[in-house]
Amino acid sequence: MAGVPIIAAEEVSKRFRAHQVLSRVSLAVGEREVVCVVGPSGSGKTTLLRCLALLEEPSEGRITMRGNVIASPDADATVRRAARAVRPDIGMVFQQFNLWPHMSVLENVIEAPLRVKEMARQDAIAMGERLLEKVGLADKRDAYPARLSGGQQQRVAIARALAMSPQVLLFDEPTSALDPELRREVLVVMRQLAAEGMTMMVVTHEMSFARNVGVRVIFMDHGEIVEQAAPADFFSAPKSERARRFLQQFQD
Repeated sequence: MAGVPIIAAEEVSKRFRAHQVLSRVSLAVGEREVVCVVGPSGSGKTTLLRCLALLEEPSEGRITMRGNVIASPDADATVRRAARAVRPDIGMVFQQFNLWPHMSVLENVIEAPLRVKEMARQDAIAMGERLLEKVGLADKRDAYPARLSGGQQQRVAIARALAMSPQVLLFDEPTSALDPELRREVLVVMRQLAAEGMTMMVVTHEMSFARNVGVRVIFMDHGEIVEQAAPADFFSAPKSERARRFLQQFQD
């Protein structure tokens, strides 16, 4: 990875009362990288993503964006201002779609640009229509979430995240709530974004996506990064016994 990373965790630990969820995690995501984070359930993957998205504050360590500190346990006014400034630059797509049920598909996509960026409504509509075309849902602009399949709802959620023109897009198990056919249509959109150079960090159990689309695979267990490597190296010759045991469950 060349240059200053887009976003990075530096010695980040996270505790919820007495429960240690992350332990001194350090990683960096560079421009146009697709970093896939894998590991067993409960290994701290989602908490790490939430810290990077500024939805949780680290108990120790810090989060930086383009070298500027945006989160730390002792954040001062300067760090808090930096966090507010970059928050729109960090997009996140969750396991659950979290669409507003009382708004149409298009309204879901343009709500944040209208409110946060104060974009002119006509411009926001044009942008929203382009994004819905991008994710294959132009014909659903006036539909409501309840009328969509899970895969369609997740694609709307991706379009909504893209509407803020983020510098990095974080995905937290975006296909885990979907059946195989619906997973495929979401992964097609994610592959397209990767091909276009979107900087992405993806927590996933989709090993084929990690193997074929990821630039780097990070394996986590018990709140720690156990190993990280290029996909070809990780999947053909994982270095740790924990990673080998994890990968065995995905073999035929």
